[in-house]
Amino acid sequence: MDETGSPENFTRMGTLGIEEEFYVVDEYGRPTSGTDELVYESDPPELLAGRLDHELFKCVIETQTPLIEDPTDAREQLLAVREALADHADRNGFGIAAAGLHPLAKWRELEHAEKPRYRAQLDRIQYPQHRNTTAGLHVHVGVDDPDAAVWIANELRWHVPLMLALSANSPYWNGFDTGLQSARAKIFEALPNTGIPTAFEDYAAFEAYETRMVESGSIDDRGELWFDVRPHSGHGTVEVRAPDGQADPDRVLAFVEYVRALVEDYAARYEDGESGAAMRRELLDENKWRAIRHGQSAELLTRDGSGTAAVTDIAERECDRLGIDGLRTLVDAESGAAKQRRIRADEGVRSLCESLLLQY
Repeated sequence: MDETGSPENFTRMGTLGIEEEFYVVDEYGRPTSGTDELVYESDPPELLAGRLDHELFKCVIETQTPLIEDPTDAREQLLAVREALADHADRNGFGIAAAGLHPLAKWRELEHAEKPRYRAQLDRIQYPQHRNTTAGLHVHVGVDDPDAAVWIANELRWHVPLMLALSANSPYWNGFDTGLQSARAKIFEALPNTGIPTAFEDYAAFEAYETRMVESGSIDDRGELWFDVRPHSGHGTVEVRAPDGQADPDRVLAFVEYVRALVEDYAARYEDGESGAAMRRELLDENKWRAIRHGQSAELLTRDGSGTAAVTDIAERECDRLGIDGLRTLVDAESGAAKQRRIRADEGVRSLCESLLLQY
């Protein structure tokens, strides 16, 4: 990976890329070390060649879809990657599960990867990274102008809490119920360079920040700016990293649809010369906390300062405003966190683990 990116990478508008982090599990659905076998010691399916990697823990694996030029191909590409991963894992004696945190993942008992990049992070960050068993969903949308990408990322910060609330799928941490809907988001926030960022004036300002962070030794490369939304200077995209991992592909596709619609909407506004909204990070952080704590039932502060609005109402309005449907299906369904708690209470931990197995 290049230490920093380039404004020349922002060349395509509206393309998609979907990255998902999953858990490698054993026959009982428990997280287990398996990335050495799946990434290094066996040949993955052709579709996954160059698009399969491990994360910090040997039980967490990441996939990337090929570049999606036509958004109508998103479902086919996502399902193909998931099926290829599940088949690859099965041939090697593993299963694949998805959630923001696996309810049985106990970080003290799990192995870290040997990759030098992660060893360097563990040495530099220490405790917060040692316990980082998180798994998320990352959606990339191509933008053909670097200044526009920074402006769009600034505006998308307001939408991060809504996406997190609707994706909340990690009530259990280290084996106990946290009382949160997305414990993943709170665990991940303990790392440096995470959460909702401040706004950047333009690409030059973002590039100067990125360069200073590398040159000062604060990060090893641009990939360690782990904000909930960021201009990705390597891929030439705006990347949203807020949602918890999801077993159900329809839930993933709802967020893909929403992020792409937002990027295209804000790109048009940028072209029209619209001024960016002034948003205090403290208010954005408050909304994110409400999403972490209450998930789909959260009341979020309104942008105009008039009070609060229910996540469900905001989602409905966003669907009407942007002409999309995916968020509406999430609102109408049981939340991921509620489903996990219900299954654990009614059917036990074994059934809970089975419910998290990858769907495709």
